[in-house]
Amino acid sequence: MGAILVLVGFVAFLWNPFGVHAAGPLVSATTGDHVGKALSCGVSQWLGIRYAAPPLGELRFQPPVDPLPATGPHYAYEHGPICLATGTLPMEKTMANFSEDCLFLDVYAPSNAHRQSKLPVFVYIQGGGFNSNSHPRLNGTGLVKASDMGIVVVTFNYRVGPFGFLVDNHKLTANNGLRDQRQALKWVQKNIAQFGGDPGHVVLGGASAGASSIAWHLTAYRGYDQGLFHAAVGESAAWGHVLTTKQARYQFDDLVVRIGCVRNSSEATLTCLRNKPYGEIQMHGFGTPYPGQSLGPLFMWGPVIDYDMFYLPLIEAFGQGKFLKVPVMWGDDTNGGSIFISPFTSTVAHSNRWMRSQYPYLTIRKLSLLNNAWKNTIKEQARCPARDCWREQLRQVFGDMRYMCPSIYMSATFPDHGFNKSWNYRWNVEDPDQITAGVGVPHITEISALFGPEFVPAPYIRVPKTYRQGEINEKAVHVMQKYWISFIRKYDPNTERAEGSAQWEKLDKKKLRRLRFDTGGLTEMEYVGSELARRCALLFNKVYPRKIGTAMTEPRGMEE
Repeated sequence: MGAILVLVGFVAFLWNPFGVHAAGPLVSATTGDHVGKALSCGVSQWLGIRYAAPPLGELRFQPPVDPLPATGPHYAYEHGPICLATGTLPMEKTMANFSEDCLFLDVYAPSNAHRQSKLPVFVYIQGGGFNSNSHPRLNGTGLVKASDMGIVVVTFNYRVGPFGFLVDNHKLTANNGLRDQRQALKWVQKNIAQFGGDPGHVVLGGASAGASSIAWHLTAYRGYDQGLFHAAVGESAAWGHVLTTKQARYQFDDLVVRIGCVRNSSEATLTCLRNKPYGEIQMHGFGTPYPGQSLGPLFMWGPVIDYDMFYLPLIEAFGQGKFLKVPVMWGDDTNGGSIFISPFTSTVAHSNRWMRSQYPYLTIRKLSLLNNAWKNTIKEQARCPARDCWREQLRQVFGDMRYMCPSIYMSATFPDHGFNKSWNYRWNVEDPDQITAGVGVPHITEISALFGPEFVPAPYIRVPKTYRQGEINEKAVHVMQKYWISFIRKYDPNTERAEGSAQWEKLDKKKLRRLRFDTGGLTEMEYVGSELARRCALLFNKVYPRKIGTAMTEPRGMEE
């Protein structure tokens, strides 16, 4: 970072005269002095910066608090530990990569940036269904390079599962995983200028639960602007089933019983939970069925209506215009539901039972509406029964209900409430291996294009081979990055888009046109289409619950 870093590099050497660590770019932040690493490509990185105090002991299940500044230089050369996932042992061979003490972030910036650079900042929220950090350690280097050294990128971990979303409707503060995210955004506001970023130009990004998080942050405190971000882009935003704190109490009760912390008072129960080894909470924190259901949902833990941060479910908050009006981009993959459905879905009863396990408010009438709107074409071809004969229909219903229709709906609500800087897309870039595997263009596959295939670490994301250099979809990577970087820098995806790519029209509620990304880097505007529009309208008018508190009280009467 120019002459400033020459000086701070010398200071770092004075702190470490024997060269245990090589001197690197040093930045003074509210959390201490962080020595990063200057890469040969012209990007510097600072890894594993603590943005909140360790959420341990009395801070377990509590909102994040500011950390104490480091007493000496922090050599920011390694990622911080990944937050513990739900109901499983860590994926890695050792526990070194996972910890309850996991509230760390990474910063990637041009090596020649300085405080006066005021570069746009892209803060990215990873997904994982609020039950895991599903793609940690994404490397922002590729995006910084693709921007011609014109942006700063920040990624971070946040608490998930019971560590981030346990509520008891009494003593515990709800939605701590989302509060972690806001804590990271506050750190950015206080410190990113030291890395060359502009705290007044922060674009919030994310995929899946990360994109869902963006939706929640847009509606937090009834859309009140705390100045934490100024635009947002969400890939494959997930709308799961949302409970109130009272309804979510069963999750707390189930965990307390499984882990052996039933006590005579709430205080004693919480003390027991806070004294348990984190491994026990992790292993016993698996998802259980919603009351009245026989199957557990894919993702049980998640945001709740707490009447503090959130007063309304997303459908109501966006529908009523109670959200932050900033430039936005939303979109989804063509086959967003394909990777979630079991091949053993052979009857309509199996399909209905599974859908009820995800959305317990679905009555027989609502399920009938879904099954009539999303026809089972295999059944119509007289190929049933077979073990997978209802799988494709269920994939389509779930994909549209959880991902596709919410993204279109949120995009449309912005112009509907007088703010027309809203764009929508469909990622339709096909990879032969994914097509052969029968998943089509699956959920969040575009992340590999956004960050660049060489900057997405295995095993957390499987990068399509055709996205790599010299392959057919290499251009799709370039085209997507240019749209996104243009939006990050200019709040408009068109200003600096790739040469030859389509003009991306803002979404007009009357026309409902979106940008389609196709194989080989081709792009074209398309109509959402009358059939999908009718299906989405059905979901929003007759299927999704609008009244808080009805989530698990409608009659069951499910056929088996």
